[in-house]
Amino acid sequence: MATMPTRRAVSAKRSGPRKPEPARKPGGRDRREAILAAALEEFSSRGFEATRLDDVAKRADVAKGTIYLYFRDKESLFQELLRSMLTPLIGIIEAMGEADIPMSLLRERIVDLFVHEIFETRRKDVIRLIISEGRRFPKLAEFYHREVLSRVMAAVRKLMRRAAARGEAPAALVDFPQLIAAPGLIAIVWNGLFDRFEPLDARAMMQAHVNILFGPGRAA
Repeated sequence: MATMPTRRAVSAKRSGPRKPEPARKPGGRDRREAILAAALEEFSSRGFEATRLDDVAKRADVAKGTIYLYFRDKESLFQELLRSMLTPLIGIIEAMGEADIPMSLLRERIVDLFVHEIFETRRKDVIRLIISEGRRFPKLAEFYHREVLSRVMAAVRKLMRRAAARGEAPAALVDFPQLIAAPGLIAIVWNGLFDRFEPLDARAMMQAHVNILFGPGRAA
């Protein structure tokens, strides 16, 4: 004896197979992060001048008008990219500036900070961008100096002032904290230009640098 189809079966047969639900659009914060990630890729590959907001929008899979919901123009997008990527790093350095760290530990922290927080991350691409674009776009250089460099140098001067008072660091580093970061900038430039010809061991170079500046036996 044939069984009668159930009401649910009849309804399913009439309506046909269910269509897959459309993917949900990312929320506001996700869209903003997608735009920043796309901007990093575009700025890194094209430079500031050649990057178009149309290309950023396409890479982020958003309408170009969506970018203007979060950023005023290309310059403000670039500035926010710098701020979002480098602010956590500045916080780490400023915290070190407030701490009374013995030189034996500080040497290792300087090396680890550069390698793990800069050289092995996309932050090195942002710094490389500033090096290559800052002269042509002074407002970007001014922003980077105000928001990043001035704060970093103030924190490093605090560290070096205490270390010099203990006889653990040359007093000249208080006036010229740029000397501490110089090999890091060389490593970033070298990585972008010459690494395929002659790879550079950035950690070993930074370790050699802090040993030259502070001396492995200088700390008490």
